[in-house]
Amino acid sequence: MHNDSAPVPTPVSAGLRSIPRDQHSISRRQISQNALRVLYRLHEAGHEAYLVGGAVRDVLVGLTPKDFDVATDATPEQVKALFRNCRLIGRRFRLAHVVFGREIIEVATFRANVDDGSGDREVHDGGRLLRDNVYGTIEDDAVRRDFTANALYYAIADFSVRDYVGGFEDVQNRVMRLIGDPDTRYREDPVRMLRAVRLAAKLDFAIEPGTAEPIPRLAHLLSEAAPARLFEECLKLFLSGHAVASFEGLERHGLLSALFPESAAALASNRSGALRAMVVAGLASTDARVAAGEPVSPAFLFATLLWPAFCRVWMKLQAEGVQPVEAQRRAADRVTLHQVTTVALPRRFSLPMQEIWLLQARFPLRQRKRVTRTLSHPRFRAAFDFLVLRQNASNAHAADVAFWEEAQRDPDNAIALYPGEHEDGDDERAPRRRRRRRRTQSSAG
Repeated sequence: MHNDSAPVPTPVSAGLRSIPRDQHSISRRQISQNALRVLYRLHEAGHEAYLVGGAVRDVLVGLTPKDFDVATDATPEQVKALFRNCRLIGRRFRLAHVVFGREIIEVATFRANVDDGSGDREVHDGGRLLRDNVYGTIEDDAVRRDFTANALYYAIADFSVRDYVGGFEDVQNRVMRLIGDPDTRYREDPVRMLRAVRLAAKLDFAIEPGTAEPIPRLAHLLSEAAPARLFEECLKLFLSGHAVASFEGLERHGLLSALFPESAAALASNRSGALRAMVVAGLASTDARVAAGEPVSPAFLFATLLWPAFCRVWMKLQAEGVQPVEAQRRAADRVTLHQVTTVALPRRFSLPMQEIWLLQARFPLRQRKRVTRTLSHPRFRAAFDFLVLRQNASNAHAADVAFWEEAQRDPDNAIALYPGEHEDGDDERAPRRRRRRRRTQSSAG
């Protein structure tokens, strides 16, 4: 590592374009009252103050922003002096958080591209930006942002939108375009490749060809990102209501194999496309739940995304002579162990994910005691929903779905209506070791 300056993005030649209030659609009614308080107080204290980034972009395309970020020429310390409810955070990027109950307004100081020695910047030898606290002007700040659509500034001083990189036009044309040289910007932060796909999916934007071209070549750089950060990015990709479009974007740009290598390999080898159909159906269900305001468990999400990998390893182990029950367990452990080296799936999600998989083996078994035990399992409902999802890959599960739908209403009637496998079979449980024995003699002490 060294502390010299980061690669400077290719200059953008658009220059300043100021879009007056009567030529854009942003109204203060669409901005959080707390964000307005921050903007006005900064302005009244003599500082430049702008709403910036995703909130500006989202309002311009007709969406309701979830977060409101502010950019200013005030340093973090100056911001803290203005707000008693402010805390300073971050090492990589020093930021001020102004806290209003549950809402946090993030305030960032304009950052520069070139380190003149007065600031704090650290760059990895490969070009990855580790720390960036070199302050500059609004022009500097605009050029160092990632995408043109995210580099628009709503000025509280005159309610205009300021555009230094052509972002206003790109938003109107629904285009995601990197600012600067794409190779350089992706090497600075490989997660930008995922952001490009996620934002394009969310906004229904096209990724500009020059921005898209390096992604398959540089996808391997995601291995340099922290697995915990990639887990958070996966939640943003798949739990924001645009999971299907995000998945298709990852496929299209060669990123699926970087995030989920074993699932990508399994999908590529599944000629019928049944596994992919199941994954897409699961993601569509996730999108529907998000749209309806219903919760989605990350455990169920990852059970869906990693099911192709699990199936492939399970089949391989059985082909090697491992008994089906044991093969299931080994496959679940192996897929989880391999995946967490890329995406840090916490145990609170990986363990229920495995239970969802292993419970699938119980569904063909209709012995009365097994049915009762399965219905009482804390993961039954999620596992049953997963069984329903599997019908997208195979119609062979229709009878099991019908049985367990009835069993939830009336187990005895289900057993009478849908006779099935009543003997011990491929249950995912090992044979019980504990057996009651009647002893004729008391044990010796």
